[in-house]
Amino acid sequence: MTGLSDVLSPDPAHEHSDVTGGWLRPAVFGAMDGLVSNVALIAGVAAGASAAGADRADSVLLAGLAGLSAGALSMAAGEYTSVASQSEAAEREIARERAEILDNPEGEIAEQAERLVAQGVEPALADEVAAQMHRDLDNAVSVHVRHELGVEADTLASPMLAAVSSFLAFSLGALVPVLPWLIGVPRLDVTVLLTLTALFVCGAVVSRVTSRSWWYTGLRQVALGGAAAAATYGLGAAVGVGLG
Repeated sequence: MTGLSDVLSPDPAHEHSDVTGGWLRPAVFGAMDGLVSNVALIAGVAAGASAAGADRADSVLLAGLAGLSAGALSMAAGEYTSVASQSEAAEREIARERAEILDNPEGEIAEQAERLVAQGVEPALADEVAAQMHRDLDNAVSVHVRHELGVEADTLASPMLAAVSSFLAFSLGALVPVLPWLIGVPRLDVTVLLTLTALFVCGAVVSRVTSRSWWYTGLRQVALGGAAAAATYGLGAAVGVGLG
């Protein structure tokens, strides 16, 4: 039999990873995007410069640093706008739910009781629990938006956190492919090997919050990054031949 304490008190030992916060997604995508986009850019520029007879090292270094800065700023701006829009839309719906609770408290209590009954709570207990939930307006709003919108009213994603996470993650990821050229090792094979290793590590780390194995997510990222680098290398070589 379901008791009142079972409904109101979550199991403190039953915890999950945070998969909806404002930092995980932009950080993961930022790092992956930085690695893949910059290794692809460097591969294309290196191939094109060689085919055209230009100064390969200087061209690649300039392109890599430009790709890092432009990509990081673009990612940060995009994440800020995206998360801000999402949060503002959620805030609008939360305000509407608050107004509905104020205008029709009895109907909202009955709605919550029906929801509890559908989840297996006995009708009499469901009525009692729903009434108690609505004794505090903020709590009632939080309960309704959690069930109806799938969001937590007090923990909406932060646009600034998403932007900063994305900027830093992209910068770190994009720095890896250009690092050999910065330290005086202007070799594309070193760049590709270093980047693919970093992609595998990132994929393996991401597997800790997914249902996939570490080797699967690692190899998936390696395949995607390698394909992008190979494609832009071929394109760069073709364009470079035409310019040479």
